Amino acid sequence: MDLILLFFIFTLAAFLGFELIAKVPSQLHTPLMSGSNAISGITIVGALIAAGADDGSWITTVLGTAAVTLAMINVVGGYLVTDRMLGMFKKKDTAAKKTEETSS
Repeated sequence: MDLILLFFIFTLAAFLGFELIAKVPSQLHTPLMSGSNAISGITIVGALIAAGADDGSWITTVLGTAAVTLAMINVVGGYLVTDRMLGMFKKKDTAAKKTEETSS
C-alpha cells in the first residue's frame, strides 16, 4: 500500500479510538477492559505465528518472542487489574465472612 494511505488509516484509527474511549462512562470501564483483554489474546496468536515463522531470519524470532512476552504481560496484567477492580464492588460483609471461614 502507499505510505500516505497507511498513515491516513493510522491517524484515523487513532482519532476514532481516542474519541470512542473518551465517551465511555466510568461504570462501563471495567466490563470494557475485560472484553478488550479477551480480544488482546488474539495478539498472542499473531505473536506466536511471528515467532514460529521459519523464514531464516533470527530477527523475526527475536521480535516474535518479544511480542509474545509483551502480549502475555498485557493480558495477564489486564485480568489482574480487572479482578481487583471488580473486588472493589463486593460487599464488605461477604469478604469478611470468607476470610473468617478460611482461617478457621
